[in-house]
Amino acid sequence: MSPARALNDAERLDWVRLARTPNIGPVTFFQLIRKFKSAGAALDGLPELTRKSRRGRELVPPDVSDIKHELDRTRKYGAHIIASCEPAYPPLLKALDPPPPVLTALGKLDLAANPTVAIVGARNASAAGRKLARDMASALGGAGYATVSGLALGIDGEAHAASLGTGTIAVLGGAVDHVYPPQHDRLYAEIAAQGLIVSESPFGYRATAKDFPRRNRIITGLSRGGVVVEAAERSGSLISARMGAEQGRDVMAVPGSPLDPRSAGTNHLIRQGATLVRHADDVLEVLESLSFSGVSAPRELFEGSPEHDLPTDLIERIQQALSPHPMPLDEIARAAGATPAQCAAALMELEIAGEAITLPGGLASRAV
Repeated sequence: MSPARALNDAERLDWVRLARTPNIGPVTFFQLIRKFKSAGAALDGLPELTRKSRRGRELVPPDVSDIKHELDRTRKYGAHIIASCEPAYPPLLKALDPPPPVLTALGKLDLAANPTVAIVGARNASAAGRKLARDMASALGGAGYATVSGLALGIDGEAHAASLGTGTIAVLGGAVDHVYPPQHDRLYAEIAAQGLIVSESPFGYRATAKDFPRRNRIITGLSRGGVVVEAAERSGSLISARMGAEQGRDVMAVPGSPLDPRSAGTNHLIRQGATLVRHADDVLEVLESLSFSGVSAPRELFEGSPEHDLPTDLIERIQQALSPHPMPLDEIARAAGATPAQCAAALMELEIAGEAITLPGGLASRAV
């Protein structure tokens, strides 16, 4: 990996423009950076790359004027866009494979470099769950931990409100200027003034359901460990817990009554191996025992330079090996009789053609 360094204005514009190009996900983004050595060179190389793919779909980056407008609006709002190659980018998030290429930050970005813990849970939380979230966030804040959550109703909001004075980070599915839910407009303003709000989405974007898994990945990616206070059997909090485990974070859950559906998810997590916690002292005991030398998915599938000029039949075998459901790249490579490097390069071409989707954590699926 190249040493971290701040981008100049022209480099930042190129970096954001490449990241906002349709059919270029985070995995393909970093494959292109490795191939062309810079975002600007990757943008220049897209027409030739599209032509060589023989699949007829032209990659069209956003107009330079559109990205300049986004950067200008972001700056006027009081926020700024930071690239994952820059020194100020949150260190735990940078460890992900791959990290979000760009992040928009509003508030105190240095909070993300502090010890952090995620607290998430049900929107329709019980009174007991709400009190537990408040008490836990307050005590963890007093012990030096910033709280990370998703600004949702219920557990998220209680955790944010209780940690305003000690450090809280809200991760949004929409842009940093999109207050969601609207009932949290006052809390949003307080976090913007005292804490940190971050988003992977471009300025002005309004979140849809598909954006919340990406938001949840950032919540856990910013955190040393995560606590689920209450969650139904099918909930976004359980997705966060799964992502946290994949990222090497410690997953903790508060047990609850088997008669309360809001505890079904947390009880299930504990049965699956999550650490049972009752209060902040239990959480601190877990966090203080963690080693953070390897808090990310393995990178070996994406290291090194991408393969060039792959045979057409090999690309077709890799395409045929794809499933509608995400699969690890090493399994795809094995099924196609390819090396991991060949598989990664072919998937870059297939994603550019709109025929594959590469996903964080070394996964890929067929585009449907």
